Amino acid sequence: MSGLRSLPIDEIVKRGSLEGGDLRALRRIFYEDGIASSDEADLLFMLNAACRIRPVDWTDFFVEAVTDYLIFQERPLGYLTSSNASWLIDRISNDGRVRSKVEFELLVNVLDKARWAPVSLAKFALNQVKSAVVHGDGPLRAGRAHTPGEITESEVEMLRRIIYAFGGDGHVAVTCDEADILFDIDEAVAGSAPNPAWTDLFVKAIANVVMAASGYAVPSREEALRQEAESGEAPEQTSVLDALLTMVQSNLTAIQAAYHDQTAEERALARLEHQRIEIITHEEITEAEASWLVSRLGRDGRLSPSETALVAYLGQESPKIHPVLTQAVARFVEAA
Repeated sequence: MSGLRSLPIDEIVKRGSLEGGDLRALRRIFYEDGIASSDEADLLFMLNAACRIRPVDWTDFFVEAVTDYLIFQERPLGYLTSSNASWLIDRISNDGRVRSKVEFELLVNVLDKARWAPVSLAKFALNQVKSAVVHGDGPLRAGRAHTPGEITESEVEMLRRIIYAFGGDGHVAVTCDEADILFDIDEAVAGSAPNPAWTDLFVKAIANVVMAASGYAVPSREEALRQEAESGEAPEQTSVLDALLTMVQSNLTAIQAAYHDQTAEERALARLEHQRIEIITHEEITEAEASWLVSRLGRDGRLSPSETALVAYLGQESPKIHPVLTQAVARFVEAA
């Protein structure tokens, strides 16, 4: 992208606006040469930060160009290392929070396009949604009035998209870092009206963790977490909690066959896949253990509606799970 410096960058920054002709010139240069260095990528970040007025298709170009640089120009091609993830986080955030929706979209797109990325980047992305839910503000809630402690269906889909993206095209169970954030979000929304879409995602994700910690081979994340919940009012004769329990039982039973006992070969292949990802991304993947899961369930002394639905399923419908989890589930069921 050597021609980028030929554009009147300083003039564009000074006037604080990008015009259609500016974007056309940027597109022409990008499609001729791509972005070959972090300095060139930094010019795009500078334009994005300085120009409040810009064409409607600027976001698509900005996201595409920076993603292309990180995933298809920087080595290892197709993958994201921990150092490249840190580079991206430094440029899109202040004090751990993404500055704008445009930069959040870039973050998720990079995760989506990378064949593998370090779990720290997925954790950072999940924490952006967590912050919006817990605090009720920030760029993801810009222009919308939502109280803290509530989660919207669009935010559930953001979480689902991030979890799908980190899973790549392999059969990688939801990690301890990811599950920890999901538990935090569930604690934050426990006092609000249950959101069926959130319960559907939370229970399937944590069931995925439970099954992996119990020695089962897991399906792809898209299969394990696919959306099946339907929003709507529960029938008058059915409580909201009963409706959630029915939904969870139906949805998880539909995917239960996707989990199966691991063969020795599958266990060996899974270990090798984790090692390969860790070597490429330079970051360790931490799997959730049964004892950690027990410590997170009902951590504040009571089960949330989503945890109640999960425990009910594990107690009645699931296959054999880790003995530590079996004992904990039995205690929760008895106390219910």
